Amino acid sequence: MKKFWLLFSQSVTVLLAAYFVVGTLKPEWLNRRPAASAAVSVLEAPASPPGVLPAGSLRLAAKTASAAVVSINTSKAAHRNPGQGDPFFRFFFGDRGDEPQMGLGSGVIVSADGYILTNDHVVEESDAIEVVLNDGRHASAKVIGTDPDTDLAILKIELDRLPVITLGNTDNLQVGDQVLAIGNPFGVGQTVTSGIVSALGRNQLGINTFENFIQTDAAINPGNSGGALVDVNGQLQGINSAIYSRSGGSMGIGFAIPVTTAKQVLEGIIKDGRVTRGWIGVEPNEMSPELAETFGIKPRKTDDAQAFQGVIITGVMQSGPAAKGGIKPGDVILSVAGKPVGNVSELLSAVAALQPGTPARFGLLRREEKVELSVTPGLRPKPKVQPRQ
Repeated sequence: MKKFWLLFSQSVTVLLAAYFVVGTLKPEWLNRRPAASAAVSVLEAPASPPGVLPAGSLRLAAKTASAAVVSINTSKAAHRNPGQGDPFFRFFFGDRGDEPQMGLGSGVIVSADGYILTNDHVVEESDAIEVVLNDGRHASAKVIGTDPDTDLAILKIELDRLPVITLGNTDNLQVGDQVLAIGNPFGVGQTVTSGIVSALGRNQLGINTFENFIQTDAAINPGNSGGALVDVNGQLQGINSAIYSRSGGSMGIGFAIPVTTAKQVLEGIIKDGRVTRGWIGVEPNEMSPELAETFGIKPRKTDDAQAFQGVIITGVMQSGPAAKGGIKPGDVILSVAGKPVGNVSELLSAVAALQPGTPARFGLLRREEKVELSVTPGLRPKPKVQPRQ
C-alpha cells in the first residue's frame, strides 16, 4: 500500500510539473477549449457574406461616380507690377518675383469624347489647365466654352477609355434625399462626403445671374468647386459651386447647380458655341410699398403679408423687345408664358427660358387693371466678363 501511494504522489508531481511548464511556455495550448472559442465568437462580429453591403453603405454610389470625377489644376501667368523696376518700390515692397498663380478645382466627365463640366470660376483667365483622372492619368484640357451667367464651363481632353458619369433627373430630387459630394478639397486628393438635400430652388443669393441652387449639408470645401453632387445610385444631380462660410471652410451649407441647368449649358455650348437665352430689355425690381406708391399702383398682396405679388418694371429699354410689346415703366409682371413669377430671379429665369423670336404671353398688372401682352423676346446679349472678387 505504501508503495502504491508513493507511485501515485510521484505521478501527480510529474503531471503538475508538466502543467506548469506548458502553462509557462505554451499557454495557448491550454486555451484551445470549446468554451473559449464560444466566447471569442460572441465578441467578434461575423464577417459580411461576399456581395452583401453593410446596412446604410453608399459605397456603390461612390464607386460608380468617383471614376468620372477629376481634379483640375490651373495656372495663370503673373502680371508684372509696373513699379517693379523702380528702386523706391523695391525698397518699400521688396523684390517680388513674377511667379505664376496656381488654382485647383474639380470637374466631371460627362462624355466619352472627353467633355468635362466644371465651374467657370475654376478655369477663368487660366493660361494652362491640367486634368488629373482618378486612375492617375494626366491630360491638358482645352476650354470649349463658358457661361458666366450660371458659372459653368465646358472643357475637353483627348484620352481614350474615359469613365463617364450618368446624368440624373433633378425633377425627381426631393428635400431629405441622401446625396454624395465628390471632389478634391484643398488639393488633398479625391474625397467623398455625404449628406442630404437641405433645400431646392435657392435663389437671390447674388452668386450667379441665374440661380436655382440645390442646397446640401454634405461637406464642401475650397477645391470641391466643379465636382459632382450625386444621388444614392451614383447619378449626377448637380455641380458643386459655392459654400456659405465665415471661415472659408464647410459650415454645412453648400450649393450645387442642378444637372438640368448644366445639361442645357453643355448642349448649347457644344452645338452653338454659346447658350441661347431669351431677353426683353427691362430693369426689374422687387415689389415694395415704396415703389408701389411711387408708380401709383396697388399691388395684390400674397399670403405673406410682408410680400407683394409680381415684379415691378422700373425701366424699359427704348426699341427693345419689351418696349415693342407694350410693356411700360410701372407695370408689374405677374406671369411669363403662363408661369407665375414672384421675384426678380424667377422673372430672369422665366424670360431666359423663352425661345428668341417666338412670341410669349406676359401677364401684367397696370395700376389696378390686369393686362395681357404678347412680347417677342430677343437674344440675350453676351455678358461682359468681370473678374471675380
